[in-house]
Amino acid sequence: MQFTSQKSSRLGIGIDFGTSNSAAAVFDGEHITLVKLAAPDSVMPSAHYIDKAYQSSIGQLAIDDYITGNRGRKVELSLELLGEARSGTGGGESTMGGPGEGDTANVYGQAFNDSSLPGRLFRGTKRLLGNTTTDRTIVFEKAFRLVALVAPILVGIRKSIEKAIGNQVDYACLGHPVNFEGMESGRNNIALKRLGEAYGYAGIAEQSLCPEPTAATISFLHNHPQSADELVLTVDFGGGTLDFSVLRRDGTSFHVQATHGIALGGDRIDQTIFRELVFPLLGRGERWTRTVEGSEVDTLFPFGEYEELLINWPISYMLNQNKYTVAVMQRMDESDPGAEKFRRLYDLIQQNYSYQVFEAIKEFKAQLSVEESALLDIPEIDIQIMVERWEFETMISDLLFEFEQGITTVLKKANCRPDDIDLVLRTGGSSLIPAVKEILDNQFRNKVVEHDPFTSVAAGLAIAGYYQYAESELN
Repeated sequence: MQFTSQKSSRLGIGIDFGTSNSAAAVFDGEHITLVKLAAPDSVMPSAHYIDKAYQSSIGQLAIDDYITGNRGRKVELSLELLGEARSGTGGGESTMGGPGEGDTANVYGQAFNDSSLPGRLFRGTKRLLGNTTTDRTIVFEKAFRLVALVAPILVGIRKSIEKAIGNQVDYACLGHPVNFEGMESGRNNIALKRLGEAYGYAGIAEQSLCPEPTAATISFLHNHPQSADELVLTVDFGGGTLDFSVLRRDGTSFHVQATHGIALGGDRIDQTIFRELVFPLLGRGERWTRTVEGSEVDTLFPFGEYEELLINWPISYMLNQNKYTVAVMQRMDESDPGAEKFRRLYDLIQQNYSYQVFEAIKEFKAQLSVEESALLDIPEIDIQIMVERWEFETMISDLLFEFEQGITTVLKKANCRPDDIDLVLRTGGSSLIPAVKEILDNQFRNKVVEHDPFTSVAAGLAIAGYYQYAESELN
């Protein structure tokens, strides 16, 4: 397939809908323009918030709405109505696609529905697209399919593109990870089908597809047309996934020799930092003495019951219910040094500070990318921790090992050795971590180049869309 194809009669449009953030770009055959999805920024959080009136907001506004609505709010649980069970009495279906005549009965789930919840925030929904057991979720009284949770974000992206170019948009080249998250066989096909459906609902009827690491490679090759006859390894280390591609460039044509992807991204690194640095300052490992049926009982505080909700900040508000807060309040009333830790935990729960914690962790991680030490500063819960870069690298050593294994796997699939690689492209926000750079530099000495960590994929998708590269050519 020729890289320098005949110019298209229309703009190339690329949309990179990511797990954490999204970007879009336009290519006119010469120039790449990044679309301001969240003016003045080109990168927008992939977030969708639905309030009780079923009004939606997306991006950073969605996150702000979520935080405002849940700060200091007590969770009130009630039975959740899942739907109606029908016992059919005759054959055929109704005009709505359901069974024919029959008796109905309400079906309730477990008592976890929060009746005072002002709204629901959905972020990282891309992770669920390949899950064969999850197709819909209940938002208040209505069932929403996954595609309906994704589509409003895509609508917002389409409108931003239309504003930027001054024309309606009904086509685009769409990025996707090499492998969607999950363990189920066939998850990629399921996820791509759902993603295509969501784009269709968003008004993008004409769709072409391109793996994200391949798109990043295409944008680099476009920017550097003078290089030729190269074997290029691209490492796209994003928020949700780690993707690789090995691509052969031969003059004006290229061929993808191998791709590989694993569920390792910046989000897992952030969660590791939260667990290792912050959890001990919130009470993990502390003992708890209390009176039970007239006897004094001394045990470890059951911190494990809090962990999963803490590290998944969109649902951490669920901690603000009595079964969690009563134990914390009892423990923080003890007169020992550990009580202060539980005061922090209580403040985090009551004020719903998990998002602020993760934002502080991201800033801390970015600082460690340029400095040998950094301060993890979380003023909301009175935490300040100075950490050396080597300590951070020790924390994430298992994840770095997974990274190295990923490199080995894609080279094996491409039937080549590290010495065969002429150029390594490093992109994605997590590729800025010095330990990641060092691993690549050690294996591919003097061959590694950083390439637009946050927007390279969107730019490459726009180029691929302009030249109308086919999916078969890009895999």
